[in-house]
Amino acid sequence: MRAIGIILAGGNNRRMKELSQKRAVCAMPIAGSYRSIDFALSNMSNSRIQKVAVLTQYNARSLNEHLSSSKWWDFGRKQGGLFVCTPETTAESNAWYRGTADAIAQNLHFLKDSHEPYVVIASGDGVYKMDFNKLLEYHIEKKADITVVCKDMPAEMISERFGVIKMNEESRIEEFEEKPIVAKSSVVSCGIYVIRRRQLIEMIEKGMEEDRFDFVKDILIRYKDMKRIFGYKMKEYWSNISTVQDYFKTNMDFLKPEIRDYFFHQYPDIYSKVDDLPPAKYNVGASVKNSLISSGCIVNGTVEGSVIFKKTYIGNNCYIKNSIILNDVYIGDNTHIENCIVESRDTIRANSYHKGDDGIKIVIEHNDRYVM
Repeated sequence: MRAIGIILAGGNNRRMKELSQKRAVCAMPIAGSYRSIDFALSNMSNSRIQKVAVLTQYNARSLNEHLSSSKWWDFGRKQGGLFVCTPETTAESNAWYRGTADAIAQNLHFLKDSHEPYVVIASGDGVYKMDFNKLLEYHIEKKADITVVCKDMPAEMISERFGVIKMNEESRIEEFEEKPIVAKSSVVSCGIYVIRRRQLIEMIEKGMEEDRFDFVKDILIRYKDMKRIFGYKMKEYWSNISTVQDYFKTNMDFLKPEIRDYFFHQYPDIYSKVDDLPPAKYNVGASVKNSLISSGCIVNGTVEGSVIFKKTYIGNNCYIKNSIILNDVYIGDNTHIENCIVESRDTIRANSYHKGDDGIKIVIEHNDRYVM
C-alpha cells in the first residue's frame, strides 16, 4: 500500500477511572484475548501498510511489553516494520507530548525518512475492522486534502466524548465540532484520517511555529474552510472505549454471535500477542452460559453473560454474572460478583460480595493470595 501508518496511543483518559491508573487505554484488554491496539495494528497489517509508528506516552509499560515483538502483526520485515516512539529529551525539546499534533511533530523524522505518498493516522482505542485501501481509493477519488472516517451514531449515544461532523451532499465536511455539549449532527469522527505525507509535514511544522498542539482543533477544524476535507462513512461495527461504560459495552458486544462471527470467523483476522497457556478447564460443578472464557482459566462455579480473561481462577460455589474479569484474577469460594469489572491481578477473598447497583462497579483488591 502507498501509505505509512501512525497510531496515536499516548493519551490519558480520566473517564476510564481506575482502569487507566496502571495502563494506557490502548492496552485495555478486549474480548478475552486481545488488547485495544490490536485492532488498529491488525487493520494496518491486513491493508498491507508495512511501516507503522505507535506513539506512546502515558502508562506505557504494559503497552510497550505488548509491542515488544512485531511478528504477531507481521511487521517483522526488512522493509518497513513497527516503530514504538516515546517522548525523549533532545537538544531542541525536553517536553512530553502536549497534544496529538505535538506527538507527530516530535517524531517528524518518521515522516521525513519515509517515501510513501500518504499517511493513515488512527487512534489506538477503537474496536473495528477496516480496509484502508478502500479508504485511500476514496481519498484519491475525491481529490481530498484530508479524509476523516466517520459513522452515524444513535442520538442517545452521542455525548461530549465525540467529535461531531456535518457534511454536504458531496460528503465534504462543512462543520466539525470537537466534543460539543449539544451535538448538531449524528455523524461522529472515528479518529481515523488519511492525508498526503508532505502536506502533513507542512501543516505540523506550521502548527509548531504557532504553538498549536492538537491535530483535531489546530489542523482539521482550523483548515476545514481552506482545505478539501471529506468524510468517509463506516457502516460496519465500530466502538471507542473512551469511558468505563463504553469499555463494558464493547466487551459485552462480543457475547453476541454476530459480533463474534464478524471479528473471529470472517476474513481478515484480528491478531494479538500469543501467550502459551493451556485451554480453559471446567471442573465438576462448573456451569457456564453465554460467556467468553479465555485460555489458562479454571472454573469451578457459575458464570453467566460474562467475559473472563486469561489465567483467572473461579472458586467453588462462585456466581459471576454480567461482569468482566480481567487477567490473572483469583476469586475465592462462595463469592458473588455481578455488574462489575474486576481489575487484573486481583485476589478476591472467599465469601465476598460485589454488585454494581447504580451502574458498573470497578473492583480493585490488593489481598495476598497465600492467606486465602
